[in-house]
This record gives sequence, C-alpha cells and structure tokens, in this order.
Amino acid sequence: MENKKVGIGAYIALIFAIVFFSGIFGGFEGWLQIFDFNTLVGKFGQIAAEGGNFTFRGSGGTGARDGFLFALNLMPTVIFALAMVAVLEYFGALEAGRVLLTPLLKPLLGIPGSAGLTLIASLQSTDAGAGMTLDLHKEGEITDNQKSIFAAFQFSAGATITNFFATGGALYALTTATGETAVQVPMIIPLALIFVLKVFGANVMRMYVKAGR
Repeated sequence: MENKKVGIGAYIALIFAIVFFSGIFGGFEGWLQIFDFNTLVGKFGQIAAEGGNFTFRGSGGTGARDGFLFALNLMPTVIFALAMVAVLEYFGALEAGRVLLTPLLKPLLGIPGSAGLTLIASLQSTDAGAGMTLDLHKEGEITDNQKSIFAAFQFSAGATITNFFATGGALYALTTATGETAVQVPMIIPLALIFVLKVFGANVMRMYVKAGR
C-alpha cells in the first residue's frame, strides 16, 4: 500500500486511540470515563420479571432465535468500534501506527503496525477485535496468513485486560483463615505471563502458516 505523509495530527490521533481502546480511563470517576471505549459502549438495561431481572435476550433461549439475539447483543460494540476506527483513520492514526508500531509488531508477531489499534482494542473487547481484524483484511492492511496469526493472538485469553481485572483480579481479594492475602504473587506476574503465552501461541501459528499449512 502507498504510504501517506504522517503529520503531528496523525500521531495525536494514534495516542488518543491507544488511550481510548486500552481501558486506562475505565477506572476513573467522573467525566474522564468518556475517554474509555467500554464505558461509552455501556450496557443494556434490565427488565424486571418474576424470578429475577433479565436483558432483552431473556433466559433459557435455544436455537436460531437465541443465536439471533446473541448476535444482536454484539452489534453495538462492533459497530461503535469500527466507527471510531473510521474516524481515527481519517485523521491518520493507522498511518502513524504503521510508522511507529511496525518495527515492534513485525518481528514480534509478523503483522504490520496498522494492526496496532485492533490489537489494543482486542485487549478490552473480543467482539471489537474480531470485527476490526476483518475490516483490516478487507481493506488489504493484512494478508490472509497475517489474519490467521493475529486471530491466534486474540483467541488466547480474549479481552485480556477486561477479563483479568474483572474476574482474575477478584482472587486478590481472597484471604486465608488467618486474614492474610491468599494470593501472594504480584498481579503483574500472571498478567505478563498471559501476554507472553499469547505471543507464543501467535508465533506457533506463524510457523504453521509459513510451513505452507
């Protein structure tokens, strides 16, 4: 693809995109949360019913009808993510990502720097990452083999940041009978291990596609 001129505005757009999709502002209080992707995606309201509260999807559904509602449930996240990327692409964020991130992502995963925004988004939302990866492939930013490698990276520990701090982080609140913290390992260690294994898995796929599948 033809490289376009990258100005200061493109780098500002890239920085904003990294902050927006990374979840940095997700734990803040007040108006700063508007800079967080998951906060703006929001959540569906619940319908009060006998036996508990439910979303529009209900409870106990099966078959194609429940599958349709599940897909409908994913649409806001994917549509919003793709819309934000389209706006950021207009301001040159993808070009800036190609310049800054290709030297990192190319040797590490074998994918171009223009996939950097998608990588960051996938750490918060599996749905956004999948939709943005498909969009990258359609626009010719990544090849079919690169798409497979990138999918392997995302599939392992999908939505890493969101799930780790929302679910795994709960382990650090557990205490023993004596009142001591049950998990003594610093939180950064398992999180770093997850990232290492994600990269390892992607490179296993990288070797596989390089061998000709």
